[in-house]
Amino acid sequence: MKIDLAGKRVLVTGASRGIGRAIATGFAAEGARVAICARTDTAIQAAADDLRGRTDHVLARSVDVGDTAQVQDFVRAIADAWGGVDVLVNNAGQGRGGNIDTLAPEGILEHANLLQVAHFRVAQAVVPYMRKQRWGRIIDISAVAGTVPTPDGIPSVVNRAACIALSRSLGMALAKDNILVNSLNMGWIDTGQWDRHHKEMGPGVSRAEFDAMVTKVVPIGRFGKPEDVVGIALFLASDHAGFITGASIDIAGGMSGQIAYYPTLKRDMIEMGRQRMDAQGVDAQGMAPGA
Repeated sequence: MKIDLAGKRVLVTGASRGIGRAIATGFAAEGARVAICARTDTAIQAAADDLRGRTDHVLARSVDVGDTAQVQDFVRAIADAWGGVDVLVNNAGQGRGGNIDTLAPEGILEHANLLQVAHFRVAQAVVPYMRKQRWGRIIDISAVAGTVPTPDGIPSVVNRAACIALSRSLGMALAKDNILVNSLNMGWIDTGQWDRHHKEMGPGVSRAEFDAMVTKVVPIGRFGKPEDVVGIALFLASDHAGFITGASIDIAGGMSGQIAYYPTLKRDMIEMGRQRMDAQGVDAQGMAPGA
């Protein structure tokens, strides 16, 4: 099977690193014209410099996907340069933790604006161009937490679920215009955020122990890599996926309901690390008293 994406006009949000950058690189390698954005200008320009080694057609801009005017302005700039948009990959947006004891309601709304509302905001900006040409692909990057609720991480649970519902709704609403919308739901993809999560454990937990705990709920037994997402994104953007819309596809190494056990495993590991430090007379910063 040959996936021909040469000349396709592709917009990838949140493309300065991780999954978004890997997907943008994959499209560039297939000959697509690639527009990328993220909030940090230096990071998105560095990503653009890398892409220019793979394709002659790259547009890059610092864009806050929580700002409608910025989104619309960038989409117009893409259309002015290339005549339209063929593919949107809605990747911007990170997970957020918290539970009923720690969250302010406004925190959930703030996260929603940068995730589910942002997905809608960018889709709304590109759809007129896709309708005009009667061809379009929208790929929404979400998370397994949106398909299987967990007892913690409420913002991610509810807002990722809303993202998936939005994809399904738009997949039905836009099918008549030959605009296909699908959701890819991430499991444990190692994009660097696990370094931060490991630091939350404290000095009493080694990285090897932490990784073993995290991947315990993944049937395939390892972290995914950003490159594991690229192939299915390219396929959904191609004519080979012409009868797929409103689909919700997990990229999670077989993880589904097992995700619900993760918060308990995490709390148990943090407590184990604390007990180790107490036994060794070491504080949370890894310093012995008086050092």
